[in-house]
Amino acid sequence: MTAERPFKRALDRLNGAGLRPTRQRLGLARLLFEGCDRHITAEQLHGEALAADLPVSLATVYNTLNQFTDAGLLREVVVEAGKSYFDTNTSDHHHFFVESTGRLEDIPAERLIVQNLPNPPAGTRVTRVDVIVRLVEAGEDEGKGENGTGA
Repeated sequence: MTAERPFKRALDRLNGAGLRPTRQRLGLARLLFEGCDRHITAEQLHGEALAADLPVSLATVYNTLNQFTDAGLLREVVVEAGKSYFDTNTSDHHHFFVESTGRLEDIPAERLIVQNLPNPPAGTRVTRVDVIVRLVEAGEDEGKGENGTGA
C-alpha cells in the first residue's frame, strides 16, 4: 500500500479546475478542502494560513478565494454589504445566518421550497436562487413583537 502525497487532494482539485498549483494556492486549498465542508471568511483563512506557517498576504488570500470561486471550487455567500463567506459546499443549498455570532450554517436544498419566482427580465435566465434565513439567538429579541420591531 502506498501512502498518499500530503497535498494530493488539494493538487487534484486545482488541476481539475484548471488552476496552476502555486505554493500559495496549494497551501490554501489544503486548508480549505481537507476535512468537512465549511464556511470561511478571507480574514479567517488568512489567520489559519499564518498559524500553519503559510506566509501569505490578506490580498493573496482574497485573490485566491476569488479564483477558486470563479473556477467553481467555492461559492461566495454575501450575508451583508462587505461581509462574504466562502463555502466549500458548491451544491445547491441555502443558509441560516446567526447575526450576533456571524455563524453560517447549511440548509439542505430539499428542506426549503422556493415558489412563484417572477419571470426574469428579457434576455436573462435564473441560474440559482440563494436564500439566507437570518437568525438571532433565543432571548436576544425579547420585548419585541413577532416581526422584531416591537410592534
